[in-house]
Amino acid sequence: MSTAADRELRAETIIDAAPARVWAALTDLRRMPEWSPELLRMVPLKPGGLKVGQQYLGLNRRKVVIWPTRSVVAVLDPEHSLAWDTRSSGARWIYELSADGTGTRVVHRRPVPTRLTLLSRVFAPLALGGSEGHADELEQGMAQTLARLKAALED
Repeated sequence: MSTAADRELRAETIIDAAPARVWAALTDLRRMPEWSPELLRMVPLKPGGLKVGQQYLGLNRRKVVIWPTRSVVAVLDPEHSLAWDTRSSGARWIYELSADGTGTRVVHRRPVPTRLTLLSRVFAPLALGGSEGHADELEQGMAQTLARLKAALED
């Protein structure tokens, strides 16, 4: 059963840049903290670079609260789709790219394929002010992520 906290979150924009250029920025995960208002850092946990199965430690921040997440790259379709599963929350983070005129449409989604983990359902109310409120903040943050990416690539 879906709740407001585990609903699919979504943001989208059109960036005046070719899909290859957008893809290059999105897949340089060292730069992801430039775009995301919550992410401090993504650290690969295995050698070999960005590939399906690669694991990342994410360090996130909301106000004074800092917490780690563990994610595994699930989809890597160059210039089309990048997704990772965040094991600590049960969410999947997806970027989908498609050509749109001379630019690129970027759709950023966060579905929860089964349900939020127990850890997430306990942590968000205790440390983040509530699960539903944090989901709302995440969706706003996704829109901000795309706006920052767009601004960086259109400069």
